[in-house]
Amino acid sequence: MVRIIFFSQLIIWLSLAQPLMAQPDLELVTFATGLNTPVAITHAGDSRLFVVDQTGKIQIVQSDGTVNAFPFLDITSKVRYGGERGLLGLAFAPDFATSGSFYVNYTRQPDNVSVIARYQVTTGQPDIADPLSENILLTVPQPFNNHNGGDLAFGPDGYLYAAFGDGGSAGDPDDYGQNTQSYLGKILRLDVSGNGAYSIPADNPFVGATDTLAEIWSLGWRNPWRISFDRETGDMWIGDVGQGLREEISFESADFEGGGNYGWRCVEGDVIFNSSGCDSIGAYISPILAYNHSIGASVTGGYVYRGDSFPDLDGYYIFSDYVSGNFWTLFPTTPGVFDTTYQGKLLPNEQASTFGENVDGELFVAALTQGTIYRIRDLNSSPPTSIDPLTYTSAWAYPQPWIDELKVEKPSEWQGSWKVVLWNLEGQMVRQTTAIQQSSTQLSREDLPVGIYLLEARQSGQASKWQKVWIAE
Repeated sequence: MVRIIFFSQLIIWLSLAQPLMAQPDLELVTFATGLNTPVAITHAGDSRLFVVDQTGKIQIVQSDGTVNAFPFLDITSKVRYGGERGLLGLAFAPDFATSGSFYVNYTRQPDNVSVIARYQVTTGQPDIADPLSENILLTVPQPFNNHNGGDLAFGPDGYLYAAFGDGGSAGDPDDYGQNTQSYLGKILRLDVSGNGAYSIPADNPFVGATDTLAEIWSLGWRNPWRISFDRETGDMWIGDVGQGLREEISFESADFEGGGNYGWRCVEGDVIFNSSGCDSIGAYISPILAYNHSIGASVTGGYVYRGDSFPDLDGYYIFSDYVSGNFWTLFPTTPGVFDTTYQGKLLPNEQASTFGENVDGELFVAALTQGTIYRIRDLNSSPPTSIDPLTYTSAWAYPQPWIDELKVEKPSEWQGSWKVVLWNLEGQMVRQTTAIQQSSTQLSREDLPVGIYLLEARQSGQASKWQKVWIAE
């Protein structure tokens, strides 16, 4: 049974059945700083993060948060930057380790044309791409300065998906969203496995149609701002920015065969926008979630968490709103039914411009004007089965073994309040302090049984510190 619940004017579809695990409690931890207008985050199958600078550069961030001194790629001379234009998308070929190929989507100067191009990494220099290796695959004229879309992602089928907005202005004045002879307002599906031009996958939904471009995978988008694929299931998630009424999240299961019409400009989210020349609202695919502009005004689509650090967060889709700084999680409870949890205003004074994942499935979010990348963590999740050695220490909780009282000292580099959490080896939280203002605290054993435990020191904005402790008689 499904019901529609109106809560704080957020329209969500919820199941009466709830997930068995605790609801996530998200926190953002600073990972990298000093970047410039980050609008995309991805990886190339190794430990590096690649961050797209909207002005026309791609920066490499190492696994410890260090930003390389020199950009991976600099095409600022080609890119028209400003507003919603610029270098907007990046995707590495599935065979990047051997081919060295990657793909970008940018707005070209001086003609304001969107370009999808292939580039190559420099032989023998894995941190430097060859700026002269450009092979332009597709160009799309942009009639206005906004709604370029620009995201790129490889699906589990090995094909490149490219998202384009409706061409801009307001209200889609030329109805590009429903124009099947235009790439605007569409998500395209391209086979870029060859060394030259792209080809069209034989199973694209409009192959053979005389009235629809064969590259089109789906239509009726206003400005899809960030698409992603669940690395475990292959499902596709899309955040589509609304006009003045609704922001929306849409979902395509891995077995979806394409050809979907998501309704813009006939509908905006779940309401009629402009019915001229349109079918009834039921003819279009509805979003799985739509919210109005009292709680946000520009959705930023995210990712499904599939990392190992926070086991209870597994399978949750995380997204945000660029304007309000609000964050939410979505979880599929049954096919077609999603449970939504509000996570709070995690970036109240910053713009969440994009999400991304590293090679291990850990998730990150970027703040545009601040140039900061945050790592996403779940405070309610059980401890990981393995701990990053960089955050593991053995000198701040004693004595060992723990018989009566355990003294726990705050890491010397931390300032302000902190807390301590104790986990057993079954992943259950067995003790948690309130906020600690002093530099140390005492934990009483009380009724804890003999055994091995994991002790976690937490402070907002910092990576947790871990220590193994054991209790003896």
